[in-house]
Amino acid sequence: MSSLRIDRRYEKRLAGLINSGERRVLLGGQKGVEKESLRVTLDGLISRREHPRALGSALTHPHLTTDYSEALLELVTPTFTTSWELLQYLTDLHQFVYSHLDEELLWCASMPCRLKGDASIPIAQYGSSNIGRMKTIYRNGLSLRYGRIMQAISGVHFNYSFPEQFWPILGDVLKRSDIGQGLISETYFSLLRNYHRHGWIIHYLFGVSPAVCRSFVDGNEDHGLVDGGRGTLIGPYATSLRMSDLGYRNKQQADFSISVNSLDDYLRDMENAVYSPSAEYEQLGVHVDGEWRQLNANRLQIENEYYAFIRPKRVARSGERPSKALRRAGVEYVEMRSLDVSPLDPVGVNQNKLRFLESFAAFCAVAPSEPITYSEQREFDSNHVAVARRGREPGLQLRFDGRDTDMLTWGREILDAMEGTCELLDQGDLKRPYSEALALQKQKLIDVSATPSARILKDMADTGESFFEMGMRLSTSYQSYFTALTELEGTRLGEFTNEASESIEAQARLEGSDKQSFADYLQHYLKK
Repeated sequence: MSSLRIDRRYEKRLAGLINSGERRVLLGGQKGVEKESLRVTLDGLISRREHPRALGSALTHPHLTTDYSEALLELVTPTFTTSWELLQYLTDLHQFVYSHLDEELLWCASMPCRLKGDASIPIAQYGSSNIGRMKTIYRNGLSLRYGRIMQAISGVHFNYSFPEQFWPILGDVLKRSDIGQGLISETYFSLLRNYHRHGWIIHYLFGVSPAVCRSFVDGNEDHGLVDGGRGTLIGPYATSLRMSDLGYRNKQQADFSISVNSLDDYLRDMENAVYSPSAEYEQLGVHVDGEWRQLNANRLQIENEYYAFIRPKRVARSGERPSKALRRAGVEYVEMRSLDVSPLDPVGVNQNKLRFLESFAAFCAVAPSEPITYSEQREFDSNHVAVARRGREPGLQLRFDGRDTDMLTWGREILDAMEGTCELLDQGDLKRPYSEALALQKQKLIDVSATPSARILKDMADTGESFFEMGMRLSTSYQSYFTALTELEGTRLGEFTNEASESIEAQARLEGSDKQSFADYLQHYLKK
């Protein structure tokens, strides 16, 4: 297993976990999903309708909200200790949403439907409260800085935290006397660094956005894609255009360097970006003729503007910024943000992906994770983009330690190393679901046609459909699937219905309780 990229210290640490006597050392980690989907009309255009009132308030509902656009629905699960419970909840959420969509579909893919420029993408609205206004103004700032089209991309975010029993055992393995929050935050940052090193493999294994509607490039002829006919552009070897320089790895943030070497370094760099003025954004104006154009003219308006592959997270208190929450109490969980919405799955994700990500998180946390230099960070970022753009290219070379390295060889090293974490996660389950999920991914390194990006392109070639036509066919089939399911179990239907009505009441209370002017509220929120 040992190699230039994964050394023998990993084997020793893994053996320590296995020999600890605690068979459930990795079992019971908390798992949650945030899944985004565009609401589209029956002719495949982004909906111009308001967020359906029957789904509650997008501002205050805990599980049904919106992302950038009023039409970009975000379905948020609670955390569960098993992936099947998580996916059942996500399925139930989809079923509830579809019961309240009037002649609309949920777009089944990450890359958006047919667009008609920026103006066709409505910015999300959250009411008249100070926090609601702030959320909308932030999104208006995003549109001025990056354009709205990029903001119409959807994704799946996987939230994960290790089980409590993991920490004292890991502390023993690492010969640490302190097993408190310091060790926990350090381990999560080790995970983040290794995710930057090895996380390109997520694009190869699960990337499923190799094609876009021509309308997505919106006059940009420097897209590097080929004409697939019928209004479709294709990356011949692409895995995830969503995670490429055409998507979230945008040029405006190409010079950002947010260190993940430690919590202190991360907060230092993040706060520097949040509080450093940008001459370019100052030209856009902030508060002009009584209109708020953006929250501020800094390099980042707030932390969430930074589009990272993975983020350290802590549940924030009311009105608390993400950085302040991390500084107050350290890292609580990680948010993995590399998964595309899969047109091949009704809810956009499946158990095998979630099991792989859970095992991958354990591998990244346990494997040695040296600090990342600035030049290494550039190499790792380039690897992510290369695999997103050209991951199925024969003989693709990535960079590691200043040298070219074969992508498939590196990928096999990662998956071989994950056999141990899968075995730990399979403890007590004769079906060995984590090992089975890993075996499926190993097959994709042997046969590139088994990757979802290749399967999507083959499907389009076999049917003669454009990307848009394929998306419409699958979106319509999933509408039929969810509406044909038996009625939601009474308890859950009541739960969803009550949450919707309670969220509307909560928004009304917020709007009636604001005492500060918006300018004072914003100044207090942004205070360093």
